[in-house]
Amino acid sequence: MAVTLAREVKSARLTTRAAAEAYVGGVCFKLGPPRLIGAELEWLTVPTRTGDPSPPARVDLHDLASALGPHAPTSIAPDSPARPLPAGSAVTLEPGGQVELSSTPLPSVEELCAALTADTERLRSRLARAEIAMVDSAADVARPARRVLQLPRYRAMEERFDRIGPYGRLMMCNTAATQVSVDAGADAAEVSERWSALYAMGPALLAAFACSPRLRGMPDGDWASQRMRAWFQLDVGRTDPPPLPDPIAGYARWALDAPMLCVIGGCGDCPDDWSLAGEATFADWISGALDEVIGRRPDYRDLDYHLSTLFPPVRAAGHLEVRYLDAQPAELWRVPIAALDALLGDSDAIAEAAALSAGTAGRWREAGEFGLRDQELRCTATDLLSLAASRSRSFSLELSAAAERCRHGRTPIQEAEA
Repeated sequence: MAVTLAREVKSARLTTRAAAEAYVGGVCFKLGPPRLIGAELEWLTVPTRTGDPSPPARVDLHDLASALGPHAPTSIAPDSPARPLPAGSAVTLEPGGQVELSSTPLPSVEELCAALTADTERLRSRLARAEIAMVDSAADVARPARRVLQLPRYRAMEERFDRIGPYGRLMMCNTAATQVSVDAGADAAEVSERWSALYAMGPALLAAFACSPRLRGMPDGDWASQRMRAWFQLDVGRTDPPPLPDPIAGYARWALDAPMLCVIGGCGDCPDDWSLAGEATFADWISGALDEVIGRRPDYRDLDYHLSTLFPPVRAAGHLEVRYLDAQPAELWRVPIAALDALLGDSDAIAEAAALSAGTAGRWREAGEFGLRDQELRCTATDLLSLAASRSRSFSLELSAAAERCRHGRTPIQEAEA
């Protein structure tokens, strides 16, 4: 009975903006005491067989599916059981062949890092046996951007982003990130506190962990994080940080006014073969402005899909997804995860972190472009990582080393190579 009711609700038409905003506030901010943390790690992949052309080829999806076996995502093996790896991480694939591990949410950062370490080793070993290498880099410096994952969603994204510039294709196919997910908060006040802190800290932490100074195909320009440059410029209404003093209500308003990407097709779980031209918003669809274009009003499944096509630096998805961190070299991905865990540890830490970040809050583009070359951002990054080191149970040495690295203006790449 519950399943039937859920399907009926999902298929119900949205007739008012107020109903849509109430729904977004409920599904994007699940309330409860913060207790879990999760992360997603991404790697570029290259085939390592002798005789591969230069620059390296993209991985063959059949080879990748065979290597992953029962862990292969259904995007490349429709009949796969898509089992998690032994420590609980799911394997997914990005449009250019990047492989991603998505952890299960865990109650401590120590458990999270241990699980991701074990599953990374298992994944790397599986792929190595199939002569596929995982590359610890946030940006592809050798290959032109080319999509290998032929899903309608990514085709629609590519079509829209190509009308704006090269940035969307580069982001989709030639970049890799470290993403951290944390609980939203116990109530509206705590959600606002945690959301505001993540946005305030964002530019300094972006600068601290920027390590993609080169990206094949990017227009001229010297940026510390070419990956975030691509994000900032691929589709402004979809990626710009929304100023939200009240995140639960504000995120819903922003989401409904963001441009639509495409429309779910008749099968109910995949987008149709066309994307919307122009700047039509979900609010336009609710109001009837697209009746002649689409032929129907949206339902809750359409709204769920629209929410999944929005990419602000912190995205609300029931929990809060921190999306502004470059993939880190070697094993340094643990450091930003541990930093965020410590800085969000309690109200005192959050308040102190927000106060330290006040002077650099909102300086997203300067952080992506100049990184630690910007003295103010470098000082804030150093202070935040020092605070994190003082509050971390198990990663204080790594965080102290990262603070010292920032103090001297060294990037994670320089640290890994030292």
